[in-house]
Amino acid sequence: MKTIGMLVAVEMGAVLSRYGTAEKSETRSGFQVYTYDMHGYTLHVISSGAGEIAAAAATQLLIDRYGAELVVNFGVVGGLTAEMAQTRTCVVERVVHYDFDTSAYDGTLPGQYAEYPDVYLPLNADLIERAVAIAPELKRVTCASADKFVDGPAAKSALHERWDADICEMEAAAVVLTCNRSGVPCLLIKTVSDGLMGGGEEFGVALQHTSELCLAVADKIIREL
Repeated sequence: MKTIGMLVAVEMGAVLSRYGTAEKSETRSGFQVYTYDMHGYTLHVISSGAGEIAAAAATQLLIDRYGAELVVNFGVVGGLTAEMAQTRTCVVERVVHYDFDTSAYDGTLPGQYAEYPDVYLPLNADLIERAVAIAPELKRVTCASADKFVDGPAAKSALHERWDADICEMEAAAVVLTCNRSGVPCLLIKTVSDGLMGGGEEFGVALQHTSELCLAVADKIIREL
């Protein structure tokens, strides 16, 4: 792949720390886009900000305007189980958009998009296998995604029990749905910033360090794909 898009919600500090000044930086459709000429490929990094709507728009921009052949989304997430302790790095196998619900009129399940057989949005299995071969420490996970920061053990445990999810965050459903509809593979690498017992305060403290750890893994995978 010669053109890779990277979607970043709130972790741009890690990108600038690792890659430095971009060869090109421009504003497109309200998003800041940084272009890096890497060894053998071009990397377009878009700073979307938090949330599903912004992430969907930014992902489509990477595909349509910048010709991304692969979209990579790395970032920090909340852990929903005791196993998912802080700094655990994961590769997402499937995503549930848990606050999406059209069941009252179309007979789907809460969380289900009509074009899918169940509530889970799948990612490319071959790409996941390649990522794990490159970074064997990755844990394969299910991600619960919605426009809500989840704080504290009660809310996190409820998400795990309802959706069989390991982590939660606010952009994955948009990235996966947009990429799947556009026929472009995506890879989601996530690192836990706040564990089961934590929340917003832990997230803030761990954000920079955890996002740098996550990007290091994502960067290694991209370079070896």
